[in-house]
Amino acid sequence: MGSLSEGLVQVLIPVAALVGIGFALLQWLLVSRIRVSAHGQEKGYKERLIEEEEEGVDNLDVTIKCAEIQNAISVGATSFLFTEYRYLSIFVGVFGAIIFLFLGSVKGFSTKSEPCTYNTGNICKPALANAVFSTIAFLLGAVTSVLSGFLGMKIATYANARTTLQARKGVGKAFITAFRSGSVMGFLLAANGLLVLYISINLFKLYYGDDWEGLYESITGYGLGGSSMALFGRVGGGIYTKAADVGADLVGKVERNIPEDDPRNPAVIADNVGDNVGDIAGMGSDLFGSYAESTCAALFVASISSFGISHDYTAMSYPLIVSSMGIVVCLITSLFATDLSEIKNVSEIEPSLKRQLIISTVLMTAGIAIVTFFALPPDFTLFNFGTNKEVKNWHLFFCVSIGLWAGLVIGYITEYYTSSAYSPVQDVADSCRTGAATNVIFGLALGYKSVIIPIFAIAVAIYVSFSLAAMYGIAVAALGMLSTIATGLAIDAYGPISDNAGGIAEMAGMSHEIRERTDALDAAGNTTAAIGKGFAIGSAALVSLALFGAFVSRAGLDSVDVLTPKVFIGLIVGAMLPYWFSAMTMKSVGSAALKMVEEVRRQFNSIPGLLEGRVKPDYATCVKISTDASLREMIPPGALVLLTPLIAGTFFGVETLAGVLAGSLVSGVQVAISASNTGGAWDNAKKYIEAGVSEHAKSLGPKGSNAHKAAVIGDTIGDPLKDTSGPSLNILIKLMAVESLVFAPFFAAHGGLLFKIL
Repeated sequence: MGSLSEGLVQVLIPVAALVGIGFALLQWLLVSRIRVSAHGQEKGYKERLIEEEEEGVDNLDVTIKCAEIQNAISVGATSFLFTEYRYLSIFVGVFGAIIFLFLGSVKGFSTKSEPCTYNTGNICKPALANAVFSTIAFLLGAVTSVLSGFLGMKIATYANARTTLQARKGVGKAFITAFRSGSVMGFLLAANGLLVLYISINLFKLYYGDDWEGLYESITGYGLGGSSMALFGRVGGGIYTKAADVGADLVGKVERNIPEDDPRNPAVIADNVGDNVGDIAGMGSDLFGSYAESTCAALFVASISSFGISHDYTAMSYPLIVSSMGIVVCLITSLFATDLSEIKNVSEIEPSLKRQLIISTVLMTAGIAIVTFFALPPDFTLFNFGTNKEVKNWHLFFCVSIGLWAGLVIGYITEYYTSSAYSPVQDVADSCRTGAATNVIFGLALGYKSVIIPIFAIAVAIYVSFSLAAMYGIAVAALGMLSTIATGLAIDAYGPISDNAGGIAEMAGMSHEIRERTDALDAAGNTTAAIGKGFAIGSAALVSLALFGAFVSRAGLDSVDVLTPKVFIGLIVGAMLPYWFSAMTMKSVGSAALKMVEEVRRQFNSIPGLLEGRVKPDYATCVKISTDASLREMIPPGALVLLTPLIAGTFFGVETLAGVLAGSLVSGVQVAISASNTGGAWDNAKKYIEAGVSEHAKSLGPKGSNAHKAAVIGDTIGDPLKDTSGPSLNILIKLMAVESLVFAPFFAAHGGLLFKIL
């Protein structure tokens, strides 16, 4: 036994979650302190951002304008998410019914208790109970995922204009505002995910009692709910934001030669709304999905090992205790950014954000050591494909730690390939001298090359953790990578908030100096957003491998032999799926952007005085184009991901499905990393030329030069890669794996219809 008692664990986990929620609310309170006055309520602006009596600031009109723009962005983002969630509520109802029917039919909806699958001497609850509770867990996961994304989006749209106003007082103040706002999302998500999971397990236990195998099998539905919402949030949000972004850039910057975020551009509000919908609500749901799935995979594997069989609650809750420690560590880490050191000038922004990653990783390593030695018995056995593996508690310390450090390596490699401070992006910028074609060639090469080291990092993490603790080791390695999720998300959400702040400063007509400050905040945010995507993809690889292992165990396969035709056809089809999925999502962005470009051109050509700034453009039509396109276009890619395991498992059986999962995992990770990094590099190459900080950058610029135009074209091609296809792929590989695990009892009992007929 570990030295922590069950009663203490029952208290510690919810307390850690509540501390996380309390800290998030405190950060939100500090952001909302940025003074707002009540003038002008009658005009219908709920949140006024008018600051009185500041020395040397722009006039009152500018501040009123900031409030108006922020209001427009907030209304646009909220109405899009409500519309999206309305559609998704129908999906959740239908898919919940499918889960219930498929799992209930495994034993013909019988209510008789059964012998347990793994611990055959014992009696377990009926299969029908698994159907009911898996469905409930699915609904809980979906609701928590939606809530995570929505709350993050709300705080981001609340904070963007406040960041702009703080930029008037200096870059340090603006940085703290943006970072605190990002922290609200990071901590709410980590704490909510943990709390809902903890409460669900305890409520399910009231029914399941000693049947832990059934209890933790039904809990896997929680991960499925979280990830299926994330898929639609990511794809829908990604299509929305990129349709607007590409439309705004192509007509505004390339054809009309007006600056980014210029209020004369009709697509500018839709673009700013998109940043919140895609990068904040989508990213929040995505990382919540990873977190829920890695925890569910670890719990499931543990429940059929000695922890579950001997009913050792403390050891069983090890994944939850690691996450609790993560919240505490991230809380301490975030104080380094906001309270313990202050940013004085622009060059300190990026180092401060990157320091967050190192501090949280080092502190978390110590945290994992404490948790492992107190929560786990000195030695125990873990389930390993039909055999039992002897494991010591320090083995698990290494498993979690290697996942944590592999995440840091992936983050830093991603940064090296996407930050304009290093040679890869500078080479891409340099290639713009000879036009867009060479820029595209260099960018693609960079993306492919950037896959190498992350894959080795993932490979090492898999080898070490599997050798030490079988599939459970891989599940906790994924959990280790996500243990500092609160800090990772704070850094990630900081990016879109700063991006919006810059857009608001430009639209409100603030001075050049303030624009320079917000641009510096945004450039740092761009790099850290790429790091966040790297983390999401790396953790997705480990999570889906752990889920794959759990699926193979649950489906009753002792091994998966690649040389059998059933498995090999699955493997090759699975490897093709990420390409099919990317084709769908990129074409969706392309067709939506086409409509947007036509609309922006129409407005410039038919509204007299628009280009001179005498008349306001029609922003609402552009917002509607993005909304309609994203809601319509997110359905086919979503259907592809959700139907593939059902079709493969039902018609071709568990062996073919195992091949599909392995194939999609192996090819999906590579495509996702290269797409994200290519897009990130093109984006920062464009910003490098625009900022003109070094002599080299000045020789390529200024804005409007031929090299700059070539860079804008590269950035526009990269947009759907880095913000739609790339990040959605990590959900594809996780979601197919967790769905297969949830439906495994059905596939094992009734799957492979075609092979039975033939």
